[in-house]
Amino acid sequence: MELNELLLKDAMILDLQATTKEAAIDEMIDKLAEVDVINDKKLYKKDILAREAETSTGIGDGIAMPHAHDKAVNRATVLFAKSKQGVDFDALDNQPVNLFFMIAAPEGADTVHLQALAQLSTLLVNPELIKKLKAARSTNGVLKLFKEAQAAKVAEEQQSEQQVTDDSKPFLVAVSACPNGIAHTYMAEENLKKAADKLGVNIKVETNGSEGIKHKLTKDEIEKADGVIITADKKVAMDRFDGKKLQNRPVIDGINNAEELIRNALDGKGNVYHATGNDTEADDDQKSFGSRIYADLMNGISNMLPFVVGGGILMAISFLLESSLGDKSQAFLFFNNLGNYAFQFLIPVLAAYIAEAIGDKPALMPGFVGGFMASQASASFIASKSPAGFIGGLFAGFIAGVVVNWLKRVFKNLPKNLEGLKPMLIYPILGLLIVGAIMYFAIDPVFAVVNHAITDFLENMGTGNAVILGALLAGMMALDMGGPFNKAAYTFAIGAFTTTHDGALMAAVMVGGMIPPLAIAIATTFWKNKFTDQERQAGFSNYILGAAFITEGAIPFAAGDPLRVIVSSVIGSAIGGGLTQLWKVNIPAPHGGIFVSPLANSPLFYLLSVVIGAIIAGIIYGIWKPKKA
Repeated sequence: MELNELLLKDAMILDLQATTKEAAIDEMIDKLAEVDVINDKKLYKKDILAREAETSTGIGDGIAMPHAHDKAVNRATVLFAKSKQGVDFDALDNQPVNLFFMIAAPEGADTVHLQALAQLSTLLVNPELIKKLKAARSTNGVLKLFKEAQAAKVAEEQQSEQQVTDDSKPFLVAVSACPNGIAHTYMAEENLKKAADKLGVNIKVETNGSEGIKHKLTKDEIEKADGVIITADKKVAMDRFDGKKLQNRPVIDGINNAEELIRNALDGKGNVYHATGNDTEADDDQKSFGSRIYADLMNGISNMLPFVVGGGILMAISFLLESSLGDKSQAFLFFNNLGNYAFQFLIPVLAAYIAEAIGDKPALMPGFVGGFMASQASASFIASKSPAGFIGGLFAGFIAGVVVNWLKRVFKNLPKNLEGLKPMLIYPILGLLIVGAIMYFAIDPVFAVVNHAITDFLENMGTGNAVILGALLAGMMALDMGGPFNKAAYTFAIGAFTTTHDGALMAAVMVGGMIPPLAIAIATTFWKNKFTDQERQAGFSNYILGAAFITEGAIPFAAGDPLRVIVSSVIGSAIGGGLTQLWKVNIPAPHGGIFVSPLANSPLFYLLSVVIGAIIAGIIYGIWKPKKA
């Protein structure tokens, strides 16, 4: 879909009146509703604010691209708005925003959504276009500018493709990628091309975006290249660059320092890359051991979570049906069995994707089998009534990844005519054999005992111990609000959940994660004179974020006032988490905040735990914070 098909004249605002971020969002949403692009302003705003909570869409140079796609959108649209005075939109360069592009896409229209963002990103690095847009006085003028810019862009791309075959100039190849694969990926691509053109260099840039890989580099192009530039913040295929001198830099350098990167490549700067068979990032070895472990663990947990969420909620629904229809009804049996089927995959999926993060695809299968062995009580040479469980699954994943990487090093110098044996025979057979033996003779026997002890402790601990544990886990959720302590507490609760199918600790960590943003919202509501207008508006959005269990909504406040925010949040979260255990609240869903409260065994006490903890934290923060000068 062309960008001009999405830019509607009726959905343009050439003189935005808002002076604050939330007011600007409201004004643009009102315009979308006015032209019947959206049918639910509250839902669309909620998703816009949730996206802004992840990271500001103010990308710098006076531009912001707020976006969301949900069922509130009737048709894909890009709203263009212009502010003469500029709006403080928390942009990445801390400068006011004058040009806004609010992208609305219907639910399920991911391709349209991403194409619009990609096209915008590549056009908006053109300073001449930005200058003309700021001076535009009519909607027809705006459409004409974009039409001309897009035509020029197509001509440039065609010329660039022809230049790749021009041997009279130096030739470079590059890869651009960022975690979201949207704006930064394509802005880096565009700036690298512009810098190359300025310096008389031919370049081909491969983009690893959310739409997949575009302009994929061929083997001949890589061999022909005089240098390689990688500007990526996520894993990209690296083994193809074996023996090439390359620079591996963050994607932001591709945007801000494109000319420097190209000059360095022409001067022969960079390191020769030697493939290890991992097909992973060139700079992985430069990461700390702890950060690598954390990233591998998060890869396993993120892939496991859909099974926890889907299985847990369906099981909770089955218990509601059991209470009204009985345990013999087909409705109960269907929901309960389906939830249990999902739960049987938790540990294998966790182990498989930890292994895949370490050893790439060859490690996936031995990791999966090792995780399955950890979930079975009989998968050991020592008879045991307990499986190795969640902890055994963690070990299975890390062992499988390390074993496969070791096999890659062992068979690194295999003759080229036997290379095909590696993925088809060597890695699957030897990987499974070694991982299976370690699990069968070492991990399963040891951690079956450990898992049994933990299960006994969780099932038989008294109220006092339960309250202390709940308070500790909930306090950790608020300590770094999405960081390692938060993830450690959350992981422990999931482990307990997979072992006992009891959502008591899930209730504690969920309450602990909801309280920090809710406390911020309460403080900014009742102690208004201690916060700026912008802080009060951001604080109000934390009511929604907190209710939805998005702890990260409190991070901007914690960054500006860490002592007061973190201490008050930890106190409130610890109290809320302790109360869930005192009142024996359990909830089978690992996410959803107050919106999954009907699934709790005691919705009233679940909500009371949140409210009491949030009020206490909010009062502490509100009283402690000094007045704004």
